[in-house]
Amino acid sequence: MEGLKPARLRSARLFFPVTSPQFLPESNATDRIVLKKTAVIHPKENRVEPLVGGALKATTLTFTNIHKHGDLFVDFMRMRHKVFIEGKGWDLPETEGIEFDQYDTAQARLIAIHSYGEVLAGIRLLPTTSRVGLHSYMLRDAQLGLLDSLPRDILFFEAPVSPLIWEATRLFIRTDVPAKLRAQVQTMLMTEMAQVAREAGATHVIGIVPSVFRRWMARIGMSASPVGAPLVIDGDKVCAALFPVAEFVN
Repeated sequence: MEGLKPARLRSARLFFPVTSPQFLPESNATDRIVLKKTAVIHPKENRVEPLVGGALKATTLTFTNIHKHGDLFVDFMRMRHKVFIEGKGWDLPETEGIEFDQYDTAQARLIAIHSYGEVLAGIRLLPTTSRVGLHSYMLRDAQLGLLDSLPRDILFFEAPVSPLIWEATRLFIRTDVPAKLRAQVQTMLMTEMAQVAREAGATHVIGIVPSVFRRWMARIGMSASPVGAPLVIDGDKVCAALFPVAEFVN
């Protein structure tokens, strides 16, 4: 951290809050139900509590399948607004209660962990071969000086452009997910991320994560190799990391 300029202590507006051909095959990922229990009904509120019991699902959304999942896409983007704009105060594009940016393209995969219509966690995957106008993917754009929120030396090496590597951003887990369910939500999110990346032909996922998150990933059998210098962002010590997913099986 010696010599770290104030300009590098920036808000993590564009990546993990915690860490290819132009035409890609559509993911074959489907909803995966891991819990089947009776939901808890609150008589006074007359609603289902999604965080206790209930069916926990992982759904991967793309521009070609969002019509099959009702309001899940909108709910997912609204939850990002609540987490990143309302909760963290990040200065991000928004409209009608949803948060979005230049990386929410038709090439992206949006992974939602949800229960009874409520989104509990999520992450976005984008191929490192992505290109829309001036933008490619977040880490590469930072290295090219296109983002003022990230330093250009974010990686130790030139940002990869390969169908074998996808970038993960916008990871979140709701703070009100109870401890007894949180580990399962985290594991389900990372497992789905690995599977979706593999189905798209990737062997690795790259992204910004905090050191504590890297240790947690090791506990579920997923390794993380630092590929950038440590930074302090939003009070968290973070760095870019590379995750092999080709052989990860939870």
